[in-house]
Amino acid sequence: MPDATAVNISLLLLRVVLGIVFLAHGINHVFRGGKIAGTGRWFESLGMKPGVLHAWLASLTEIGAGALLLVGFLTPLAGAGVVGTMLVAWITNHLKNGFFIFRPGEGYEYVMTLTFLGLGIAGLGAGEWSLDHAVGIFENPSMSGFLIGLVAGGGGAAGLLAVFWRPPARS
Repeated sequence: MPDATAVNISLLLLRVVLGIVFLAHGINHVFRGGKIAGTGRWFESLGMKPGVLHAWLASLTEIGAGALLLVGFLTPLAGAGVVGTMLVAWITNHLKNGFFIFRPGEGYEYVMTLTFLGLGIAGLGAGEWSLDHAVGIFENPSMSGFLIGLVAGGGGAAGLLAVFWRPPARS
């Protein structure tokens, strides 16, 4: 029989840390560095057009998914936001650079890790120390939560890439 306290502490740590990472990225895109305009130009350079639309879409998804993970609410949807955002980053920017993040252009190990953390959290749920548990939704673990993370996240990324991504010609 699993120790419920250990499970709940582990789920809390996983979702809070992932939530902080996503909130930080979204906030950084909106308020720091090049802000939305700079992020939009970067998205354009990757072939995501119009760049400013995708800068807002990614940033708001990161902020929303991060906030939902912090409080453990609608956790499979928050996991889907992580999966979708990271799959787009993986395919458009990181895949061509190899596995390791320290390679030029940054490899995909980081985005791969976040992608599968998002999918895992979607399936496992937020645990008993969450708003999901308090309101009695997405009780953990569930195949429906996993499928929401997989289909909404993966399907959303695939649809977005199919409609908007036009990779730049290789030089």
